[in-house]
Amino acid sequence: MWWLRRDLRVAGNPALTAAVEAARGRVVALFVLDDHLRAPAGANRLAFLYRALRDLDSRIGHRLVVRTGDPAKVVAQVAAEARAPQVFCAEDFGPYGRHRDGQVEAALRHAGATLHRVGSPYAVAPGTVVKSDGTPYAVFTPFYRSWRQHLDPEPLPPPPTVHWVGRPRLGVPPDPPITAALPDATEAAAQQRLRQFTDSEIEGYERRRDRPDLAGTSRLSPYLKFGLLHPDQVLLALGHRQGEGAERFRAELAWREFYADVLWRDPESARRAWAPTMRPLRADGGRLADSRFRAWAEGRTGYPLVDAGMRQLEQEGWMHNRVRMVTASFLIKDLHLPWQRGARHFLDRLVDGDLASNNHGWQWVAGTGTDASPYFRIFNPVTQSKQWDPDGSYIGRYLPELASVRSPKVHEPWRLPGGPPAGYPAPIVDHRVE
Repeated sequence: MWWLRRDLRVAGNPALTAAVEAARGRVVALFVLDDHLRAPAGANRLAFLYRALRDLDSRIGHRLVVRTGDPAKVVAQVAAEARAPQVFCAEDFGPYGRHRDGQVEAALRHAGATLHRVGSPYAVAPGTVVKSDGTPYAVFTPFYRSWRQHLDPEPLPPPPTVHWVGRPRLGVPPDPPITAALPDATEAAAQQRLRQFTDSEIEGYERRRDRPDLAGTSRLSPYLKFGLLHPDQVLLALGHRQGEGAERFRAELAWREFYADVLWRDPESARRAWAPTMRPLRADGGRLADSRFRAWAEGRTGYPLVDAGMRQLEQEGWMHNRVRMVTASFLIKDLHLPWQRGARHFLDRLVDGDLASNNHGWQWVAGTGTDASPYFRIFNPVTQSKQWDPDGSYIGRYLPELASVRSPKVHEPWRLPGGPPAGYPAPIVDHRVE
């Protein structure tokens, strides 16, 4: 039996291949709707997940078994129904996933079956990259150098020939109500996007990636999140390219794996400061803090780049990475609100929301995480806007109130004669003061 979690693809899937070999081609594919994971996921991510499951179901002849409940009970029950003595899955390195898999393994053992963990969502599994003395890296750059030495992606075999024998009952739930325009949630779309990026967009990636006004990023993150695409497939598509764009993108993949490693070693860092010296820091609370948080979440802070980013998040379930840093810095350093509150909001909206990458990215901005630069790193929302959205086209795309304002005034609309245009707020705080 093949138990899917974050590997919703048929191609290049070691757990599926192992299940096929063990069962001589006769495989039950099971996905468990686990409310422990669905509750914090947010509507955008759930809609993307359900669409990916429907696509997979259609590709395997509508044989995908979808059940709802506690995986420890459901997996053992379905394995018993299918008379499957072996269950195969990709290893999960997240805090909840490790606990859940231990419970499933015990339940299967009690029922006379075994759980086999084959492969992982990463090119290099968490816990693998260590210093010469066996201790983990706490800084990205040396981690990246060592991580590169562990890379050995082999050509992926074609999808195995499978006789799907599942007996579906309930099927995939309907999408929750959403307003965001999500990317196509299919394995084919993931492969198409990967080919387009590596064939025609990788050159110059290092220059365009910080420009939110340009289509300069890979947009592969939702596919990596749900395993419609594996990092090994990306690395193989990059091949032996040595240009600055390819090298920069390898580093971006490594950031994802670095944060997974950090979370694997310190599960509590998902919700509290990784750096012990930063844990005494306190944020603002009360009605004013709540009012400021709402203004930030709604894209009404009066700082155009911040507001454009927050509205892109609402409209697309995604935000440009440079703008993620700027909006996070504004919440923490200008509004003095806790990084955990912003991280939860992002996870509720992002279609690519990943606990390790999201929450440790927020800690990087807050100065409470693994980065060597401490809490005094601050992103100036005006200078960032002028540098990375020079003609204001990104701002105008998401803030119709400012669409007719030309650069450079669009970056500081409060300096216009008469103040900001009708419908757009004045700054809720003075950045220089805060």
